Amino acid sequence: MVLTGAGVSTDSGIPDYRSPGSPSRQPMTYQQFISGPQERQRYWARSHLGWRRMGSAVPNAGHRALTLIEPELLITQNVDGLHEQASPELARSGRIVPLHGRVADVVCLSCRTVSPRRELQERMEVLNAGWAEAHADVESRPDGDVALEETQDFVVPDCEICGGILKPDVVFFGENVPKDRVARCMEAVDAIAGRGVLLVAGSSLAVMSGYRFVRRAAKAGTPVVIVNRGATRGDGEATYKLEVGTSEFLTTVAQSRSGASGRA
Repeated sequence: MVLTGAGVSTDSGIPDYRSPGSPSRQPMTYQQFISGPQERQRYWARSHLGWRRMGSAVPNAGHRALTLIEPELLITQNVDGLHEQASPELARSGRIVPLHGRVADVVCLSCRTVSPRRELQERMEVLNAGWAEAHADVESRPDGDVALEETQDFVVPDCEICGGILKPDVVFFGENVPKDRVARCMEAVDAIAGRGVLLVAGSSLAVMSGYRFVRRAAKAGTPVVIVNRGATRGDGEATYKLEVGTSEFLTTVAQSRSGASGRA
């Protein structure tokens, strides 16, 4: 069983927040997002630019290696959708759980309609002609964000069905991961007790949404292997800790498994 974090996607050009040298993190909370139109304007203006970059990212060697490793369940804290791109069969089988949702989906907070982000992106392009070109040099940040403060001229579309507020279908800080999603992951952690391993790749485990699975596995006596550059919240529960690149490590594991199958 595998739990991945932002460190898995850095080789795809998507920066993370917690590796050594990363910028300080000040993500927008759910409470801020729903507090008023100015906060949503700030969010969508920055996300509109960030999506152009995140939306063009492609899976790296680590994502592809996980396709060959074929974990019983792949839980990802990332919202970039790169695991699904790399492993469509694994995704179709229900063995990939995007714990915090996917930034490629948009949900209306009133009618709960879910629609593709690319459709909203096209609407924002029309309503804000020239915006992206005028801010082409802004710095990229994780989660499809950019470093931009002047957002007051950005036009934010409403839901085409009911006129409600549109939000990325991801779990913001201040929101809870859906209970059925957590239950699915907990069941998988329990299922590998006594016969499997929990591998954590590229996550500092700073938030409880992912760290809880490490605690559950360790309590059941399941070996926990953490591969991450820098300290993590779960180091005390780890059976093994490796401070190496995730792409390098996962590729080596995939190659060794492939070699073992060939010899068999």
